[in-house]
Amino acid sequence: MSIYVNKNNGFQQTETVSRECPHCGAHAQLLPLATPSYEALMDARPGNVGLVYRCAACNEPRFLRAAVRAFEPDRVELSANLAEVERAKERFQYSYLPANLEGLLSEAFACYTAGCHNAFASMCRRTVQTALASLDGSARRRWQDQLRDVLRIGEIDENVSAAIEAVLFADDSAPPQISADQSAVLIEVIKDMLYQSYVRTAKLQAAMKMRRYFAGEAAHKVTSIEGRSRRESA
Repeated sequence: MSIYVNKNNGFQQTETVSRECPHCGAHAQLLPLATPSYEALMDARPGNVGLVYRCAACNEPRFLRAAVRAFEPDRVELSANLAEVERAKERFQYSYLPANLEGLLSEAFACYTAGCHNAFASMCRRTVQTALASLDGSARRRWQDQLRDVLRIGEIDENVSAAIEAVLFADDSAPPQISADQSAVLIEVIKDMLYQSYVRTAKLQAAMKMRRYFAGEAAHKVTSIEGRSRRESA
């Protein structure tokens, strides 16, 4: 995809841009709303420019940044790799979590959205420690086993796996510094661990309770053949 600001200040995209909206959550087309002028770009010759789009689903503004590729006599070419200034918020079924855990996880996700990867790692450890403090004594071992299983399924290499485990369970030292790539693994890990321990557990218990309730109701309404024969003979 190529993006151009033409000499007549026309804004040209060879392909449409679609992203997940942090406001409404829809994966919708982004429509140009405010773009730089050709004259201003040629005068300043910046390395990067800011663009304002609007979400086609909710009309909220979206702010993006693009690198300038080339200054040409009749147009300025911008990079098609648009960097989002505003990232979509991470979603989770918070209603299944205890209130104190909900607050910690929400703050952890806010750190991730802001690109503060080491702050995110610290909040993840605090979230895990708070969760384990309220669970039974074998929970730590179960969570460590679950972590290793998730990393194995995700085919995560040993170095990243060791860093993630140190972030969440090495209580005797500060969490190691992590990169954006490791942070991307960590967020999926923490979401899966909390989903399995709280969301899936609550949903499974509720489903079983409902099934057993209806099974019991049906059993009370079934009349045995022997009982039916006695009523008919009477």
